[in-house]
Amino acid sequence: MNQQQTVGIVLARTDYGEADRIITVLTPDFGKLRMMARGVRKIKSKLAGGIELFSVSDLTFIHGRGEIATLVSARLRQHYGAIVQDITRVQLGYELIKLLNKSTADEPEPEYFELLHQSLEALNDLSINSDLINVWFTAQLLKLGGHTPNLQTDASGQTLTEQSYNFDFDSMAFQPHPAGHFTTQHIKLMRLLLSSNPPQTLSRITNLSNLLNDCQPLIRTMAQSYLHV
Repeated sequence: MNQQQTVGIVLARTDYGEADRIITVLTPDFGKLRMMARGVRKIKSKLAGGIELFSVSDLTFIHGRGEIATLVSARLRQHYGAIVQDITRVQLGYELIKLLNKSTADEPEPEYFELLHQSLEALNDLSINSDLINVWFTAQLLKLGGHTPNLQTDASGQTLTEQSYNFDFDSMAFQPHPAGHFTTQHIKLMRLLLSSNPPQTLSRITNLSNLLNDCQPLIRTMAQSYLHV
């Protein structure tokens, strides 16, 4: 049998039998893989240290006849240990992994692996606002899923200007309103959240917390509507 190698991030783990565990990993070149880690729950298992949560690992596996491959070896490339020092970040990490797993098919594009990798790096930096990471991650999921809102013109096709807006979900665009909930500052933040800038860069935005508080419900509603999560 031919062994194959990849880099993976664990999405889910399920105990199997007395000492085995079935893991689901996200990889940049094979999409999602389900692997049988035999004997991994034994104290002296050589596999256990290489499939930690909140980690990036080098994995060697063998494809079987069924849907579940067999994990041959696992070596930690990077473990984001600072995440587990903060219960809020641990809970958010679980939530982001679950969200990505639920919103992707078995063969997601490599960009999803990079998104999760960047998210773990951001969560591991305790100086970065966890709400920012949450909103940024969800916005990036929308972008990868092809559900980017129109942030250039309003629902009527007019260029967005310095005025108040509400958001129109039918057109996925902002609509001018004299008592609107959103300003051009909110729109600028959303553009940045959907850009290639990581949370480390966005954390330097002025008045970030207040803008996030306003934008988070909107982005979350988009995710519920279009990603069904």
